[in-house]
Amino acid sequence: MLVSAKDMLVKAKAGKYAVGQFNINNLEWTKAALLTAQECNSPIILGVSEGAGKYMAGFKTVASMVKAMIEELKITVPVALHLDHGTYDGCYKCIEAGFSSIMFDGSHYPIDENVAKTKELVEVCAGKGMSLEAEVGSIGGEEDGVIGKGECADPTECKQIADLGVTMLAAGIGNIHGKYPENWEGLSFETLDAIQKLTGDMPLVLHGGTGIPEDMIKKAISLGVAKINVNTECQLSFAAATRKYIEEGKDLSGKGFDPRKLLNPGFEAIKATIKEKMELFGSVGKA
Repeated sequence: MLVSAKDMLVKAKAGKYAVGQFNINNLEWTKAALLTAQECNSPIILGVSEGAGKYMAGFKTVASMVKAMIEELKITVPVALHLDHGTYDGCYKCIEAGFSSIMFDGSHYPIDENVAKTKELVEVCAGKGMSLEAEVGSIGGEEDGVIGKGECADPTECKQIADLGVTMLAAGIGNIHGKYPENWEGLSFETLDAIQKLTGDMPLVLHGGTGIPEDMIKKAISLGVAKINVNTECQLSFAAATRKYIEEGKDLSGKGFDPRKLLNPGFEAIKATIKEKMELFGSVGKA
């Protein structure tokens, strides 16, 4: 069932585990994520960036596909359809399209403007029963043209945003999108701890979940992280499985070129990656 992310994240924070956000890019990605969540009896958040939404023919197309797939596959675990790193205009498009959750990334605005726009969206989402994620301090790396240096968030600014009534808060703590470089200094748990002390029960969000060592993931969860985003790792596993299938010449034998066969190894690889992450995050059996 399609729901707001609020209840699942409140339960996750209280239970000291995290719900995974797995970005979707097409039908295979969506189907793999939903089936794995059902098999693991885990809540799940389906993330859609603005670029991915455009690629999939618009947010209304995405929302319709997800809702229909939940019904056809008989998915009973909680599912949130969430805009990832949304612009101000993008948020309103997803509200209109029927998403159940949005992220407004106002981290590149001066804090006063971030507060004003976030406050406005909090009120709109509250009226529609939607969850809202806000961001303070940019996430490093690049995603759909949004580039961040990965600076750590100011805990007092995090409190300003949290006090507006947002559902969850993404705060930069040295994390980045994409692959982590060899000279990465790791997460700033000092910053994370300071943010949690000021924001209380607010579920915190860790972006850039691909490549963070397991011990850091577990420590972040112990310090209030209740939502962890994964995208790159699913893309890498999909690409590797598809490459192997083609390099072994399986697309040239029989009807191996049929997209349903050609894409299946990648589909299964995504499922395996998501299951592995759900086990690490502790959300298995928590639906």
